[in-house]
Amino acid sequence: MTALKSPKTPKKEVPLTSLPKPDLSPRSSKAPKPSSSSKHPRETQEKKKTGKARVLYWHRTDLRLTDSPALCKALEIEGIESFWPIWCFDPEYVYKHRVGLNRWNFLLESMEDVSQEYKSLNEHQKLWVFRGRPELIFRKLIKDWKVTHIAWEKDSNAYSKVRDEKIIALANELGVEVVATPGRHLYDPDEVIKANKGKPTMTLHQWQGITSKMKGIDQPYPTPASLPDPGPSDLEDHHEEQWGKYEGIDLNADVRTGKDTCFDSLTGPSDNPFSVPTMDQLGFQPATTTIHGGTNEGHRRLDLFLSDPEKVSTFSKPHTAPTALEPSTTLLSPYIKFGCIGLRELWWGCKDVVEKWRKNGGKGETKEPENMFGQLEFRDMYACAEAAVPHFERIRGNSVCKYVAWALQNQYDDNGNEILPRPRDEDEEAEKRFEAWREGRTGFPWIDACMRQLKHEGWIHHLARHSVACFLTRGQCYISWERGMEVFDEWLIDWDPASNPGNWMWLSASAFYSQYFRVYGLVSWPQKTDKTGALVRKYCPELKDFPDKYIYAPHLAPAAVQEKANCIIGKDYPSPILDEHVEKDLCIARLKDAYHLNYHGNDEDVLNGTAEKKLKELHEANGHTHTQKAEEDEKKRKRSGEGALDKFIKREKK
Repeated sequence: MTALKSPKTPKKEVPLTSLPKPDLSPRSSKAPKPSSSSKHPRETQEKKKTGKARVLYWHRTDLRLTDSPALCKALEIEGIESFWPIWCFDPEYVYKHRVGLNRWNFLLESMEDVSQEYKSLNEHQKLWVFRGRPELIFRKLIKDWKVTHIAWEKDSNAYSKVRDEKIIALANELGVEVVATPGRHLYDPDEVIKANKGKPTMTLHQWQGITSKMKGIDQPYPTPASLPDPGPSDLEDHHEEQWGKYEGIDLNADVRTGKDTCFDSLTGPSDNPFSVPTMDQLGFQPATTTIHGGTNEGHRRLDLFLSDPEKVSTFSKPHTAPTALEPSTTLLSPYIKFGCIGLRELWWGCKDVVEKWRKNGGKGETKEPENMFGQLEFRDMYACAEAAVPHFERIRGNSVCKYVAWALQNQYDDNGNEILPRPRDEDEEAEKRFEAWREGRTGFPWIDACMRQLKHEGWIHHLARHSVACFLTRGQCYISWERGMEVFDEWLIDWDPASNPGNWMWLSASAFYSQYFRVYGLVSWPQKTDKTGALVRKYCPELKDFPDKYIYAPHLAPAAVQEKANCIIGKDYPSPILDEHVEKDLCIARLKDAYHLNYHGNDEDVLNGTAEKKLKELHEANGHTHTQKAEEDEKKRKRSGEGALDKFIKREKK
């Protein structure tokens, strides 16, 4: 069949300023931005009177006392009279961001742990936890506690920028100095973007080229040996503000089974003021994960990794086993995400170990990007891309994301605001496929085991993430990466606002990666590292008695084998929800069409719906509709007598 020539109109990119903006557009604020050690232009009023500083140190994703540039900077403020390390439990985070039980649990454990770390340095100290919107809390604390300085670890993420700019504006209004210090990344993403002339870093090589001209990575910062006392802790809550008021959709309502009492008071329960909330107070059931939070646990894992020079020096993330029952990687990612360990601790710890390994004649050292240094650099690369690209977490308006006519894309109102929760789509088949994928009942044991592990533990191996993401998007289901991203948003403990959308765009071949024709096999891929299917047997226990031969394709097992295994496919375990071979070929064909048209999320044709129409016309002309492709492939399969999974079984029989 002859391919239709591109019907694409001349490409026109829509200026970002003319795009419909959500209510909380990450680039809409005009408030001044802090530098790495910003000084307020005028002396604070309170310090002017007393000569003493009263400092709030605002913890966010830096739940540690070790290797904390921001904490060190805060403690260097001259003449500290009172020092409060605080946490604001923000209703925007509690209700507007998808957060599963396991990540909530990890966060609360990490908060408790750092609170104890403070207490060990000063018996009068702890993590002072407030429950409410930061701008309301800071206004009250500045007034009641006579605060002169607010310090925090700088964050370039879109949501965090909007939040922080509100506090900077408030501080300017009330004459309080802000000290915002980078520390979450190897290099400050804003500085990297500036050096890249305002453009995002889209390849690791590009990021490395820019940062190679910048100052080297700092050594780990010292851990404080002592801490100043806090000031007065009296704080009357007359409910003058609705501290926890939130008028939007509660995106965590479906996992909130109990009564939510978190925001009943600004300072928490009267018998335990300023305490870390509990899962019960948030209305959540206990977590299911075996991965526990905290800076102590994070450093235990870090020390364990660094104690094995060969493991550190020969670490190659792509060659670790996704099928292992125990994690074959470091499992440090959740501790990096919440700042339980410092990046410089990890970077220089590995540098020192590798250097000693070399001197002792060690061989087989891995290089970037496969080694640990490369993995940390990838994290920075995504952070720099997210910080430079508006709407990075979605397709619409995203200048770096290729447009593909995926099923189940985000839906928007006439003002450009995403409709939440997403209305059910007319494509019922796609909805059913998505639900089956999310709940681990696709009928493909490797996919199902990974998704069940993710939900239960809050973590899966990065190659398992590759497999399930490929299956949902460009591999078989042809469903928008936005849907997969939102599930990972909820279930991953190590969720990161830049890496998660970045990885989903990569794995759907929407950005960063273009080899859409390379698809993970549903049988051949996991079989490379485990022919016995141990992970499947653990997380899909209904299949535990199947022979190794059929563990990744149980629907091909004879009836007698199914009966002996006490698992009838289609009854006790689902039949496959789709034909792997037919859907794979169709997805590749459609991606080829999308690459041919080469639309991106901020193109005018995408925003007005023309791109979708033209792409579907191209699919039709090229025979790339589901009906056309299924008929063509069925004829081929009848001629050859083989299907993708059938080949595996027949090879086994020989």
